[in-house]
Amino acid sequence: MINRRNLIGAGALGVAGAAATFSTPTAGAVLATPAIGRNRRRFNMVTTWPKGLPGLGTAAERVAQRISDMTDGLIEVKVFAAGELVPPFESFDAVANGSADMYHGAEYYWTAKSTGFPFFTAVPFGMTAQEIMGWIDFGGGQELWDELSGQFGIKCIQGANTGHQMGGWFRKEIRSLRDMAGLRMRIPGQGGEVLRALGGASIALAGGEIYQALQTGAIDAAEWVGPWNDYSLGFHREAPYYYGPGFHEPGASLAVGINRGVWDSLTASEQAIFKAACEAVNHETLGEFTYQNSVHLDLLVNQHNVQMRSFPEDVVKRMSEAAYDVRASAGRSGVEKRIYESFEKSLKLMRGWAGVSDGVYYTARALGK
Repeated sequence: MINRRNLIGAGALGVAGAAATFSTPTAGAVLATPAIGRNRRRFNMVTTWPKGLPGLGTAAERVAQRISDMTDGLIEVKVFAAGELVPPFESFDAVANGSADMYHGAEYYWTAKSTGFPFFTAVPFGMTAQEIMGWIDFGGGQELWDELSGQFGIKCIQGANTGHQMGGWFRKEIRSLRDMAGLRMRIPGQGGEVLRALGGASIALAGGEIYQALQTGAIDAAEWVGPWNDYSLGFHREAPYYYGPGFHEPGASLAVGINRGVWDSLTASEQAIFKAACEAVNHETLGEFTYQNSVHLDLLVNQHNVQMRSFPEDVVKRMSEAAYDVRASAGRSGVEKRIYESFEKSLKLMRGWAGVSDGVYYTARALGK
């Protein structure tokens, strides 16, 4: 999170850095205006989000706009929605090989690259939004993330957070653990591994493909984000039962990944601007999701007759057991082991604090009107 003084400071650095790029005029030449005389740079950002998707798609657009605003337009970032330049799940490779400069997406989409990546988005029964920010910014997470993504030639920064997500949309009710057997569900990352441990089948689908899969019966259930985004994609029209809580994503952190060559080509002040832009949007989206999820949950329940449900006790218990095993198996050696150990250490510390702060407070607040 940043304050106004830091933001102004970062902008000032950008102006100072940009001023150093003035070209020296030749004899007799007319001096150019500052906006024309300074060097401009343009970058492409690919995303894993459908075009115009509230919250997620707009977060990418906001990062780009803030970078432009803080550099007086000297650095321009053009955003491409999923499929416009590359397919959504190819965003990582596009940035790694230099065919795109940046991506905005969820790190657990790259699990096939390394089992360490999901820890930087969300893992089942893991960290809330505030906790993952605490770990990455103050608990050693960013240094480990730099080491992991650096192996692929990428520099990553937190660039949005959805807050707590929902458990998903189901075509049929889940009454016991037996109903999870054979369930075909769109759910990525370690959440998908937990589902498989319960006897279900995890299906990998990009956001723009989920509705049709529900409509045709190709899947029985799907998780996406929460009421705000889920409402905009219309899942309630095909699956009437909305389950929570979202055991798999208690606070999903999203990332801006930047090609390492591009990152290294930036001046120190330009790098500070990129970080400040991402941090501002990370803060902004968490507040926006918190408010808009509240608004759209009310719409779903009171205007669209969505049936709210909680997972049965035996399902939650088995999920919790499987989640611990899945997290541990992801960190067996190398940098992945150090990521897992750092994550678990910070989770244990912050879980203790949450137990005497937020958790107790929410229970007490519910007793009021």
